[in-house]
Amino acid sequence: MFTEDTIEKSLIEIAKQIGWEYVSADSIPRDMHDVLVGSWLKDAIIRINVGLTSSQAEDVISRLQAAVRAVLPHDLVTANERFKELIFEKNSYAFGENGDNIPIAFFDYNNLQNNYCVITNQWMYPKSSIQGGKRLDLVLIINGIPLVLGETKSPVRSSITWADGANDILSYEMSIPQMFVPNILNFATEGKTFRYGGIGSPLTKWGPWFEGEVKTEGTLEDVHRSFTQMMQPAKLLDIMRFFTLYSTDKKHRKIKIVCRYQQYEGANAVVERVKTGYPKKGLIWHFQGSGKSLLMVFAAQKLRMQPELKSPTVVIVDDRLDLESQITADFNNVDIPNLAGADSKEALIDFFKQDQRKILITTIFKFGDVTEKLSDRTNIILMCDEAHRTQEGDLGEKMRIALPNAFFFGLTGTPINKLDHNTFATFGAESDKSGYMSRYSFSDSIKDGATLKLEFEPVPVELHIDQTALDAEFDALTDQISQEDKVMLVRKTNTEALFTSPDRIRKVCEHLVNHFRENVEPTGLKAQVVVYNRACCVAYKKEIDLLLGREDATTIVMHTEGDKADEFKAWRRSKDEESKILDRFRDPMDPLKIVIVTSKLLTGFDAPILQCMYLDKPMKDHTLLQAICRVNRVYNDQKTHGLVVDYVGIFDNVAKALMFDDTSMRKIISNKNELKSHIPELMKKCLNYFPNVDRKVSGFEGLIQAQQCLPTNDNKDQFAADFVVLSHTWDIISPDEFLTQYKKDYVWLCQVYESIKPISGTGSLVWKMLGPKTIELVHRYVTTIDIGESVTLEKLVIDAAVLDAAISEAEAKKKIKEVEQILIPRIKQHINNPKFKRLAQKMDELREKMAHNLKTSIEFLKDILEMAKEVLEAEKDVKPVDNRERAKAALTELFQSIKNPETPIIVENIVNDIDQKVVAIVRNFNDVFQTVSGKKEVQRQLRTILWIKYKIKDQEVFDKAYSYIEMYY
Repeated sequence: MFTEDTIEKSLIEIAKQIGWEYVSADSIPRDMHDVLVGSWLKDAIIRINVGLTSSQAEDVISRLQAAVRAVLPHDLVTANERFKELIFEKNSYAFGENGDNIPIAFFDYNNLQNNYCVITNQWMYPKSSIQGGKRLDLVLIINGIPLVLGETKSPVRSSITWADGANDILSYEMSIPQMFVPNILNFATEGKTFRYGGIGSPLTKWGPWFEGEVKTEGTLEDVHRSFTQMMQPAKLLDIMRFFTLYSTDKKHRKIKIVCRYQQYEGANAVVERVKTGYPKKGLIWHFQGSGKSLLMVFAAQKLRMQPELKSPTVVIVDDRLDLESQITADFNNVDIPNLAGADSKEALIDFFKQDQRKILITTIFKFGDVTEKLSDRTNIILMCDEAHRTQEGDLGEKMRIALPNAFFFGLTGTPINKLDHNTFATFGAESDKSGYMSRYSFSDSIKDGATLKLEFEPVPVELHIDQTALDAEFDALTDQISQEDKVMLVRKTNTEALFTSPDRIRKVCEHLVNHFRENVEPTGLKAQVVVYNRACCVAYKKEIDLLLGREDATTIVMHTEGDKADEFKAWRRSKDEESKILDRFRDPMDPLKIVIVTSKLLTGFDAPILQCMYLDKPMKDHTLLQAICRVNRVYNDQKTHGLVVDYVGIFDNVAKALMFDDTSMRKIISNKNELKSHIPELMKKCLNYFPNVDRKVSGFEGLIQAQQCLPTNDNKDQFAADFVVLSHTWDIISPDEFLTQYKKDYVWLCQVYESIKPISGTGSLVWKMLGPKTIELVHRYVTTIDIGESVTLEKLVIDAAVLDAAISEAEAKKKIKEVEQILIPRIKQHINNPKFKRLAQKMDELREKMAHNLKTSIEFLKDILEMAKEVLEAEKDVKPVDNRERAKAALTELFQSIKNPETPIIVENIVNDIDQKVVAIVRNFNDVFQTVSGKKEVQRQLRTILWIKYKIKDQEVFDKAYSYIEMYY
């Protein structure tokens, strides 16, 4: 088996083959607190910027060093952005003639051999263990600037993965943020899987890197291939300059965005085709939710910065106003300069007649009335989003007339059928043999973790629409007949009357609300309801509100144009008002849980918290695929899949509903009920680890019997991997009567799984948190395991002093379980404390040695009893804190800060009301903040106190108050 050291050394050897020179960390000329290698950086600046003096180079370096030193852990992304600006934008110095500003280059992009590229290992920062230095496995340095950090993990047990290395890096970002100020990206591997991410990226945002057709993982050879492809110096400098963005999330936190490999491939394909000059078009198919908007941002950014293109104009074309607004927001959020819009045909004409060299965002319909050539420039590049829809009428031809020498690139989230002649004529290049210049399929997207699997759930047949009427609707959705024929076809079967029937709406809403309460709400996720028309939106909201017993949980988002009778006036909103509503929907703390639509928000709408779509509107092909992919976004561990509840019966025939030439598209959604057939085998596989164990024996004795069946770490990890598959499947199906027969055994397996988890939190990809529905189940059916109140950690330590050296191995094994049962919770109680974190790691290491027969049970028992002493000593240094008083103090400060003459609140009363309610809830719930229902109850009571009793309807105040409650209670 290869070790961490062999993985590290093998990557160094690969790096040497692709342009890196190895220099040992001890040989690098730097002082204790240096992040930048000053002498290397100085040499590079002088070498690349001919004529610059040594003192001038030192002045430049001083500014970079100051930026590194100024970083604060909570503001690392801002410091990283500032450093990039100093490299590429704010890089002018008064070193020219007469004190003129001249730009300073830090990297030679024209002659890559002129850069000094070094890879080193075991780099310590600060350069002293006494100063709390952290040892970094691999550091990649260009011209004295450390740009990439890598962590390798030894797969000594199967649960150790790249994620453990990534978690190490995330902890280093907090403890030694200076090392990450110049950083482009980081990577982690255990010798089987390669993953990379930008600073501050949670594990869900770390992705693989592939190029070409080979996209396999699982071997060191696969890791070498990904490393070779990504870590080439030229590619890293390309990513740093053109494929790194900074944005702000909804909580106003700065975030860093590093391209995924498909975005890098697609954007560079556009840039290279434009630079080459031929062919002047191309199609890009990247599956829904995989980041097409960012691909366009990256491509536009790089195109605009290519000097040989002589200030090109980039045009982003959408086919809907709401998508135009969204794309504009995407570009604005990442501060792309020189943006322009054209809100009318006249504005579009003026833009080109004035020869503006900017990034224009507009809709295809603005070209509809254009009959003349607007510009014959060859450096105009159009990128058309959802290209399959631009075939409407002759809009593609109109664009060609207006801009005859422009480049035309079409992007789509769904495959283009051969019958879509206009799309291929406008965008398809004959040289692209597959029809696409870049392709990223749904299976790629799911495998890479860019999107989630989709499941559909059928409903009772009586809620389905009559098949004849549905067939007529499907036929009317085709593009092969005229609009008049479509209207006649639907009228003939009176389909609208079926969908708008009050009796059916009531039955659908009853099922919908029950399903939402049992399946979606417990996970903390949200839902979208898609209905037949605008009148149905209103009718469904009224019925759902009645069933929920509240109005603030739902809203309608719809187009209100043509509403002459003001029937839908209540739902008429400005762009800004609609944006705020959707931000509320994305907020997990906001009471708005369900958004009801008919045509809006079915394309382009991005809300990762959206998990379930209740579909009660006929759709097919592109429209259906785009709609259901609203629920495929990655969010958190609670969201394992996207769910579509099908009230129409669309997925009774998936092949007809998703009629694409690419037949694999029919596999993008599967029937949730088919998962039930897997449960018996998954249960059997997990229970087979415990032959002859009496599962009726409860409590401590029962757990010991089970744990003895998993004597080695390999046994534990194999069980964990199998149990995670079972738990994942269980949470998708639950709640369902079918699961009742397996409930007792499943809860028992949950207890075993939790009891053998690594204490330090390593192996997080295998040893996952249980899902929300499973946690609820366990809390409902399991009481706390008690091994006897008389046994305490203090007593065990005293017993250790008189431990009989002649104790048998069997007795020692039983005693070990007893000690662990007491010791582990004491360590976990303070797991965020560095001392206890080290003790947890020490415990895992001792377990590891025992698993590999490097220690006897007796030796291990003595070791953990010694550790018990260390725990008691460490606990003496933990200052006892009255968390309840800290909570009241924090809440008092919060409400004092918002008190003013207009809001004469009595702060003490508010704080006491909150305190009493929370204390009562905590007493009634076991681990209140570990359960969704517990959190929901706290939030509900807090909202009642603030919003209803004291009229404080400020979401930010609510969020802060709740965060204090969860922190201290």
